[in-house]
Amino acid sequence: MKLVFILSGLLILIIIWLGLDFSLGRRKHLLAANRVETGILHGEFEIFTHGKEFFRDYFTELQRAEHHIHVLYYIVKNDHLGQQFFTILKEKAQAGVRVCLLIDRLGSLTIKKKDVRELQDAGIHVAFSNRVKLPFLFYSSQVRNHRKISIIDGKVGFMGGFNIGKEYIDEDPFLSPWRDYQLKVTGEGVTFLQSEFLIDWDKYAKEKHQNKDGLFPKLPKGSIRHQFIPTEAGMLERSFIQLIKKADQSITIGTPYFIPSMPVFKELIEARQRGVSMTLIVPYNTDHILVQEASFRYLRRLLKEGALVYQYQNGFYHAKTILIDDKICDIGSANFDKRSLFLNKEINCYIYDPAFIEHLQQVIHKDILDSKPLSLAELTRPNLWRSVKEMVASAISYFL
Repeated sequence: MKLVFILSGLLILIIIWLGLDFSLGRRKHLLAANRVETGILHGEFEIFTHGKEFFRDYFTELQRAEHHIHVLYYIVKNDHLGQQFFTILKEKAQAGVRVCLLIDRLGSLTIKKKDVRELQDAGIHVAFSNRVKLPFLFYSSQVRNHRKISIIDGKVGFMGGFNIGKEYIDEDPFLSPWRDYQLKVTGEGVTFLQSEFLIDWDKYAKEKHQNKDGLFPKLPKGSIRHQFIPTEAGMLERSFIQLIKKADQSITIGTPYFIPSMPVFKELIEARQRGVSMTLIVPYNTDHILVQEASFRYLRRLLKEGALVYQYQNGFYHAKTILIDDKICDIGSANFDKRSLFLNKEINCYIYDPAFIEHLQQVIHKDILDSKPLSLAELTRPNLWRSVKEMVASAISYFL
């Protein structure tokens, strides 16, 4: 009985500590975060939806670098694709190109000290973002740098949903083929991607950029109107709400995890009730436990309101997009979930070009053809085990 009392007391203390740690850490984060977004920029875009095609182009652009390579990834895995990536970076660094690699500390746990030493010995500058640190250990363990940005010679940029690991080139039997959206950017928008990378680099790297020569070449304007939206600490919630409010006819959302905040969900319901058609694409197979069950309470209500929900079946769906009418599309690193809304550092791109939006609609149409409709009957059919998982998922949905 005494042991039970002691253990109960310890559990209560741990819960209190976790609550205080999270709330004080979040308060500090909110005070430090600054909302930034670009004005309307002009550039050119290419979209990749398959990993093998993306990495073929991406690695080719890395090999063409003459002055610098700046890379920020959430996940870099130490598998054969990661080794191929590292080999290219080492060769470029040894040829005199300045290579800076910034990776999230927890997202890239498979990268060990030995790997870092080998990269540094080849001349690569390596830093880890968002380390777990005092005084808010729990909160800092939850706030991840989820961005995926690459800038080559200040002229070519990449951003979107792909990380670096074999699953992204269809070598995970359960999650293949992998479906994602990645943007290749040229034109004046690359300058902003460079600035955002340098902000993160100077925050986390021991060696800051002292010489900015050659990092910001004069870039031509392109034809596609766009703007970049970097977010953290709750900023994304407001961005999503503003997007949804702009819809007059239709909203299409593609996301691997659909766990919206209540204000965002309320805005979706109001959009349906004012006659806006709504289509959601989510995975049939999932890559994390309970994320699907966490989405069911929201999908159930949207289905009742007349929304269409499709579960992608041709592999794993990891794309992140929002399409508002025929006038705005959003592609980036942010998922439609609470972790992206409130915890992660993300970066998205709003594109206002009719031709690009028409092309994206064709991509989304292909994804819908590779999906099966989810019915309200399926989600309301009695299932005790699913109900238990939904209750657990609801309790921890902030951290899924």
